[in-house]
Amino acid sequence: MRPLLFAAVMLAAAPFLSAGAFAADRVSVVAAENFYGDVARQIGGDHVAVTSILSNPDEDPHLFETSPSTARAVADAGIVIYNGAGYDPWMEKLVSASSADSRTAIVAAALTGRKAGDNPHLWYDPATLPAVARALGGELVRRDPENTADYEANLAKFTLSMEKIGKEIANVRKAYGGTEVTATEPVFGYMAEALGFKMLNGKFQTAVMNDAEPTPKQVIAFEKSLKDGSAKILFYNSQVTDQATERLLGIAKENKVSVIGVTETMPAGQTIQSWFAGQIGAVEKALAARAQ
Repeated sequence: MRPLLFAAVMLAAAPFLSAGAFAADRVSVVAAENFYGDVARQIGGDHVAVTSILSNPDEDPHLFETSPSTARAVADAGIVIYNGAGYDPWMEKLVSASSADSRTAIVAAALTGRKAGDNPHLWYDPATLPAVARALGGELVRRDPENTADYEANLAKFTLSMEKIGKEIANVRKAYGGTEVTATEPVFGYMAEALGFKMLNGKFQTAVMNDAEPTPKQVIAFEKSLKDGSAKILFYNSQVTDQATERLLGIAKENKVSVIGVTETMPAGQTIQSWFAGQIGAVEKALAARAQ
């Protein structure tokens, strides 16, 4: 497996520097996943230099391997942000391996009361990213009080944008709450719950998430939910597909079940807001088409 590569913090900052002076004044933020990096970019603005480690939606994040450059970036960071709940244990190891009194770790799982064994795809819970943004905003104000007004304004703007996403979620829940859906693994689980959907085949999904083989009974039940019309949407992780997934996708399409791919990494060129809005819009479009 090829290690994921990313630019060093100073290299990423190069286009914005003049004589290197400005970079020294910026807070270095290293995010394990690029959606947390986008939170840092939106809250910190020009006052932060952000590096996101996992940023390629075409790669399986579960196969990520650290490299010396990753370790150096974490060691040199002023703030690190990661998911926790067993999702990115490599980040916990890197943080522990390079103790620094001046570094602050913001962990989404700790902010939301989640632990290892829970569904670790926390960013799809509508409450998670606003909580990370608030924690980061507070830390940036503590470190850089001269730019408090900027951080507070950016946080207010981010919060408002996420409230708009919340309204879109509420609209779908009002129109389609109770709709039965299924998924090959629980990547979109928190968002599906927020949308008011009834998720089928949960034990199958948990087995896949834990790298275990679903039982024959679970496989039969999953296929039945696609064939008998129970499941109206099949969500699948478009970053992780195998023969079993392809078989289920084929059964879904044969039986006119809407198929929606979701990712564990924010696609290039998007923001959190556009990413979430696009996925919610795809759900709404699929259900509206079924209702016609």
